[in-house]
Amino acid sequence: MTTAAHRRRASALRAVRRRHDRESSGHAAFASRRQPAARVAGALADALLTTDWRRPAMLDAVRAVAGGNLRWRRRLVSEVLRAYPRRPADRPRELGRFLLGLPRRPPEPARRDARPGEPAGGDWIDADGRLRRAALVERAVIRRRLVVPTRAVRMRWSAPAIGDLAELAEFLGLDGDALDWFADRREINRYARDEALRHYRYDWRPHRLIEAPKPRLRAIQRRLLDQILAMVPVHDRAHGFVTGRGAHTFAAEHAGKAVVVSMDLRAFFSSISAARIYGLFRGAGFPEPVAHTLTALTTTRTPAHVLRAAPDPALAALLRAPHLPQGAPTSPALANLCAFRLDRRLDGLARGYGMVYGRYADDLAFSGERAPARLTARVGQIAAEEGFRVRPDKTHVSRRSGRQRLAGLVVNSRPAAPRDEYDRLRAILHDAATHGLAEANRDGHPDFAAHLAGRVAWVGHRHPSRAAKLRRLLHEAVAARDKDPTAG
Repeated sequence: MTTAAHRRRASALRAVRRRHDRESSGHAAFASRRQPAARVAGALADALLTTDWRRPAMLDAVRAVAGGNLRWRRRLVSEVLRAYPRRPADRPRELGRFLLGLPRRPPEPARRDARPGEPAGGDWIDADGRLRRAALVERAVIRRRLVVPTRAVRMRWSAPAIGDLAELAEFLGLDGDALDWFADRREINRYARDEALRHYRYDWRPHRLIEAPKPRLRAIQRRLLDQILAMVPVHDRAHGFVTGRGAHTFAAEHAGKAVVVSMDLRAFFSSISAARIYGLFRGAGFPEPVAHTLTALTTTRTPAHVLRAAPDPALAALLRAPHLPQGAPTSPALANLCAFRLDRRLDGLARGYGMVYGRYADDLAFSGERAPARLTARVGQIAAEEGFRVRPDKTHVSRRSGRQRLAGLVVNSRPAAPRDEYDRLRAILHDAATHGLAEANRDGHPDFAAHLAGRVAWVGHRHPSRAAKLRRLLHEAVAARDKDPTAG
């Protein structure tokens, strides 16, 4: 990159930061006036976590940070020890919220002579006449800060134990500034006008937006996929983007059934919010700061100028909020994990009806000897309760007398590509063998031979006779090209 380009990029970055600071400063100032106790609670939580979680050390930490009389400190420490018998070293924010929720005085028993609506102990009436509970940390003054890095307390599965952001940066091979940049804490990807400052490229397709991360972020996400997400098991009924499973295993479970019901989830990836991803990482055992940063690395908010081309206002609303980007290598695995409860509930529903359930990405399938009338309504209800929506226009009930199709495969007897698809591919291969690959490449594929090999593998999967004929034609086409390289 030239010196001028460096200056242009730095100038654009400074402009974005100034704009973000202007927009957020008002909210930050408002929050600091309205909730001074939140900062006090956070500082006290950090101080308590520096101790060995014994009463004397905890009392000393509270005195060093905020002072206060001995009775006040004793009550605060007693409440913490009652709620947290063990030190929550991975949850400083949760501990801070707990401290913020402690009332100034313990609730008093209702007096016999109390009038209806009279405030209980720890409450008061604010200037607007509304009942407000005073926090125990209200009006405390922070004298100093005591902070200790978080650590992983208990990891589930075989995910690596990453205790704080320094360990996460080392795990990803980054320094602290680079980690902050890719986590996009200032939302530069959303507000920047310079394409060089964005982490994603955007491409609208019918009814969906492809958000493809640029190479460096893609490499980070690939490492998270291979070394963290791959360790977390998915539901047995999930077939899409799962090692050892695929469209053919998905379709095979429904082959030869009297009735096949296929349904589709609307906006599968963008329906999954950053809050759900954060909950997933916390559930795996990562401390709060690490879970927040992992969430930031794997979710995004679509810029406003991209949303102007959205075909549907509802889709634009989903993309405007932090969501899983369709196009990131981590999104399919995260979507499968977030759909675990959905798969479990739909599998139980299917078993109750004597049917078989399976899911391939956003495609749902049920099969059996009959389809209850309430099936589709119950599936839609369960999906909505789990944060997804079913597309009614994509719901199909197929019986044995007609073509039953799932994930592009016909499943009336055994999973197979449709006959017309096989005939088209055979015609293309014959044309390539006769006139050359270049002449037959009417769609302009960059590596037409590899493209044809992939289609041969798909159409000929577990069909030896089909596969043999198609491979023979492909071999003839490639041999003709090798004999005459100008032919394609």
